[in-house]
Amino acid sequence: MSKISKFFKGGGSAASKGRGGPSPQEALARLRETEEMLSKKQEYLETRIERELAAARQHGTKNKRAALQALKRKKRYEKQLSQIDGTLSTIEFQREALENSHTNTEVLKNMGYAAQAMKKVHENMDLNKIDDLMQDITEQQDVAQEISDAISNRAAFGDEFDEDELMAELEELEQEELNKGMRDVRLPSVPSTSLPSRPVKEKRAEDEDEMKQLAAWAS
Repeated sequence: MSKISKFFKGGGSAASKGRGGPSPQEALARLRETEEMLSKKQEYLETRIERELAAARQHGTKNKRAALQALKRKKRYEKQLSQIDGTLSTIEFQREALENSHTNTEVLKNMGYAAQAMKKVHENMDLNKIDDLMQDITEQQDVAQEISDAISNRAAFGDEFDEDELMAELEELEQEELNKGMRDVRLPSVPSTSLPSRPVKEKRAEDEDEMKQLAAWAS
């Protein structure tokens, strides 16, 4: 059995201890408080390290004993600082693991609720009835399509007449109308007498007058 199965089924020694233990929220709060406390301790140690380093520089060779004591204290503070760094890394890893476990628990719980809801919804559903209903719907859709196709087809009224015969009859009627129009047209008769011509003398007199006018205009 996997660790996840033991956790959710309540088996194993960890589960028995967890029954009276803190909730995930309480444990996370404690871990965050510890992280904050250690962070403050880091800041304090870093400050002390800077002070001891400054003291060792100040004493230098003038007071070797004091300078060496300052360096020793600096080393102890650095060692404590390194230990705190490792502890913070471990706490951070534990906090992230607990957060993920809590998230997974909530997700699985909500998925269980959803599964129960789906089961309740499907309780009153009969697959046989659903199949019958879908068949009825399909049949009615087919009937509706047949009715639509029948209505949309062109009505076969007047199909007993031959279209070629009707066109020939129409052409005969048009030809009759054309012949009738040709018979009604009357051309004008040609006159039997010739048109009177202008007298030669009158035409010459007009020509002479026009020449005189041109000569006067030119002079």
